[in-house]
This record gives sequence, C-alpha cells and structure tokens, in this order.
Amino acid sequence: RSHPDVHKFSVETIQWYPHDTGMFTSSSFDKTLKIWDTNTLQPADIFHFEGAVYSHHMSPVATNHCLIAVGTKNPKVQLCDLRSGSSSHILQGHRQEVLAVSWSPRHEYILATGSADGIVKLWDVRRASGCLSTLDQHNGEKSKASSEAANTAHNGRVNGLRYTNDGLHLLTIGTDDRMRLWNSSTGENTLVNYGKVCNESRKGLKFAISCGCNPEFAFVPYGGAIAVYTVFTGELITMLRGHYSTVNCCVFQPHFQELYSGSKDCNILAWIPAPREAVPDDISEKSLPQQHLNPAYEDAWSSSDDEG
Repeated sequence: RSHPDVHKFSVETIQWYPHDTGMFTSSSFDKTLKIWDTNTLQPADIFHFEGAVYSHHMSPVATNHCLIAVGTKNPKVQLCDLRSGSSSHILQGHRQEVLAVSWSPRHEYILATGSADGIVKLWDVRRASGCLSTLDQHNGEKSKASSEAANTAHNGRVNGLRYTNDGLHLLTIGTDDRMRLWNSSTGENTLVNYGKVCNESRKGLKFAISCGCNPEFAFVPYGGAIAVYTVFTGELITMLRGHYSTVNCCVFQPHFQELYSGSKDCNILAWIPAPREAVPDDISEKSLPQQHLNPAYEDAWSSSDDEG
C-alpha cells in the first residue's frame, strides 16, 4: 500500500505476460491498466480509461500481436497495443459495460466478450466491420413474439467467461444464475444443464477451468464456497468450503493440479488433490476396502492392456 504507483481502488485482474515473467499487468476500478516491470516493480506503461476496468486479458498464444483486451464501464471493448503504447483500437457492438474478456487459446486473433447487456460476442480483431458472431442461448429457435430476448447468451449480466484449454468450447456465467457451454466454432449452445449457479456478483466473476484432468472441471465462486462442476455433463461434484466470506476468484495451477482461491476474508487458500496411498505389489488392489474418493481426484487413466 505504501508503493507510490499503487492502484487507488479495487484491483480486478492481474496477469503475467504470457511469454516470460519479466512483466505483469494489473487493472483496477481506478480506471487504469498498468504494465509492470517485475525486476524494478515500476510501471513501464499506464493506460487510462473513461470508466472502471472490470477485466483485461492477454492472448496466451499470440505471436503476431501484443494486444491486451480490456473491458470497462464503456460498452466499447478497448484493445491496448503493448508495442505502440496506444489504446486506439476499439470494438463496437455491446450496449452496456463489458464485464468479461477472454482470448481464444486456439486462434490468436479471436476474442470473446461478455457484457451487462446479456450478450456474448466473438470477434476477429483483424476485422474492423464488426463481430464474427453473437451467441444465442436459444440457437435461433426463439419465437418472434419475444424478439427482444433474441441473440442473448443470458437473461442477465454476463460477468464471467472462459475458454476450455483446447479452445473448442466457451463457458459463460450470468446473473440469471445460469452457466452455459458453447461450441466456440459454431456458436451453438450445447445445452449442458448445470442447474442453478448462484451468482450475485456485481463485478466480473473470476472462475477457473481445470487442465490435464479427465473429465474437465469448472471451479466457480459460489458465495463463501467454490462449486466444482464437470464441464461437459454439468454435474455438481462437490462444494469446497473453507473460506469465511465471499469467494472472489479461482485460479487453477495445471503443473501441480492445485486450485487457489481468494476471498473477502483476506485469505488465499490452496486446494490440493488427495493423493492415493501406494498399494504393495503383493496385494491385489481390488481386495482393498474401496475408499470413497471425490471423483475430481480419481485417476481415470487406464493402460492399453486393460482395454484389451
């Protein structure tokens, strides 16, 4: 807090530069995005906006551009260029503030944005003419009588979105207490039913998707707990309880298969998978009493011999 360049209000998003740890970025309700030099802990650049910054994201796979997508209180999506230091690029199409932005991990020019207008848009940032597509929760089958709700992804504010790690699907969360899984190439709602996903956040909701697990899991802040869902079947596996107040964010660490969560209780918790105890060679595993392991931690691997 004593640092001269500290943000004045709530810090909403922090991200390492995807290609090395010499730089990281932070954005805040103080209407700024700061580019930090890790070695000196001084801002190398500061971008200023007209309104509070809800979310920003750098592409994890880009090699031909250095654009940071920024969602603010302004309905225009801002693109800040690290190379030129300018934020002149804008994407127009949303009607209300942009709460969530995410680059595709598969295509470096494809960007997804979610807004308070209930709309999720996919963009090719090379195209100035407008967005590629607008996701429709009804897959185009809505009756014409209620055309107002046509082409909305949610019946509320869209305040969270993330691509799956292969980039083939997009998961979105809205204040209509719904989570939806979309085919990112066709824009189709896959109609996976996650049930009621309680979401009262007035800001961006920072949830996480596992990497290197089978099946894949979504870790969603759910009041003072974290709900763990299977991404492709919608099953609620468990609720992780340990925080004393509202959970704000989740991050998944694929190398250690660990989950980290931050909360208003001022704690960061590390959730570590329960390891299986080694079985001696002379004992058949099937003869042991079956432990009721959380399915999230079960080993789903099988050798080719077992498959016959």
